[in-house]
Amino acid sequence: MPFAVPSALPRAIFRANDIRGNVHNELTNDVVYAIGLAFGSEMIKNHEQKIIIAQDGRLSSPGLAKALIQGLKECGVDITDIGAVPTPFLYFATHMLETSSGIMITGSHNPSDDNGLKIILKGEIISEDQLSALYDRIKAKNFSNNNKHGKVNIFDITNSYCSEVFNRVKIKRKLRVVVDCGNGIVGKFFPDLARKLGCEVIELFCKVDGTFPNHFPDPSILKNMTDLVKSVADNQADLGVAFDGDGDRLGIVTDQGEIIYADRVLMLFCKQVLKDCPQATIIYDVKCTRLLDKWIKDLHGMPLMWKTGHSLIESKMREVKAKLAGEMSGHFYFVDRWFGFDDGLYSAARLFEILSEQSASLSRIFSQIPNSISTPELRINFSDEEKFKFIDSFTKRAIFKNGKILTIDGVRVDFDFGFGLIRASNTSPSLILRFEADSETNLKKIQEMFRVQMLAINPKLPMPF
Repeated sequence: MPFAVPSALPRAIFRANDIRGNVHNELTNDVVYAIGLAFGSEMIKNHEQKIIIAQDGRLSSPGLAKALIQGLKECGVDITDIGAVPTPFLYFATHMLETSSGIMITGSHNPSDDNGLKIILKGEIISEDQLSALYDRIKAKNFSNNNKHGKVNIFDITNSYCSEVFNRVKIKRKLRVVVDCGNGIVGKFFPDLARKLGCEVIELFCKVDGTFPNHFPDPSILKNMTDLVKSVADNQADLGVAFDGDGDRLGIVTDQGEIIYADRVLMLFCKQVLKDCPQATIIYDVKCTRLLDKWIKDLHGMPLMWKTGHSLIESKMREVKAKLAGEMSGHFYFVDRWFGFDDGLYSAARLFEILSEQSASLSRIFSQIPNSISTPELRINFSDEEKFKFIDSFTKRAIFKNGKILTIDGVRVDFDFGFGLIRASNTSPSLILRFEADSETNLKKIQEMFRVQMLAINPKLPMPF
């Protein structure tokens, strides 16, 4: 069946960092075909002739890939198709092959009926303004006319990616590792990679299945880590690692079954990176622990808090020449010995290296890293049309006695004894909250301050705390 530019185009799917939507009524094959035409036209305008395409393991991804490729070909763009691979493989390919432009078809951690596109032009993930321009181009049907269609070349990037990891990461003692891929695309690659690095691997849900029959591949949701915690205990493993659906995020479980939040994992990575790169800038997002600031300074680094979102983080990293960055959701960006993109597989390998260099267990290592009382990311379902309006109202009304209000991304309020945060998700129809304090009493105190001001805007708002 031929593809056609749709008459209706959902504006909400063009988000801050990427494009995402439901494949049945928003991000259809025809919509993705139109996106291919629009981005292909933008490439020709920027004198770019080649692009790399990849897809995750979702059921809808092959059809969307065909539509995208068709749109790009009609603009005269030549395509290198690297197939069904994790998102970091696509990012890696833009550093290693003949073009630095690429598109990854992935719904990441969104529901199974969703999908999306992460787009890179000339080595940079395109911004919200550029995504809006793509929407405008499609609405105006402002597409390049090229009588000569582009060509498609199939290429396997796997060996090249794995070789680079082997060259940059060295594991000094054998580790027993449980790997939970949640039936995402990482399961096709990471268990073999970990074995080649020198690990004994126990596989958990590593068969790629776009229906996600066991649990959803999102390690930032605690219930998704239950099977991993049990398997680590049952197998007396040194640690467990979990990945999201497309492999750009990492979750970990210690030998004692403790789930370590990503901001504390970042603290461990800071220690290694700053040992080799003293005075380096380390970036963390607004959801992370306030303990990071002092931790990085004590390690002779330069801490910088920034907005959540991979395109925003990567742009800031280039601006300030940071050597490492991390987000509470499990994205880690290494520049010291890697390429600066978020890569859950490489981050897991670096974690294995750190653990292998010490005789202590992972639980012992983390017992020596500062901790606090904190919540995971808390979510409130909220429509894409209304979530930013709510944050705008909250920002205008916000009054927090003795609190320092930061508005770089939502509203974060820091106190001497903790912090609270509310922001609109860039990737899903929801509000995100997180709280941290030095005691349960102070945690509840901060939450109550937020609760009162949230309910003043919407008394019927369902509260997750």
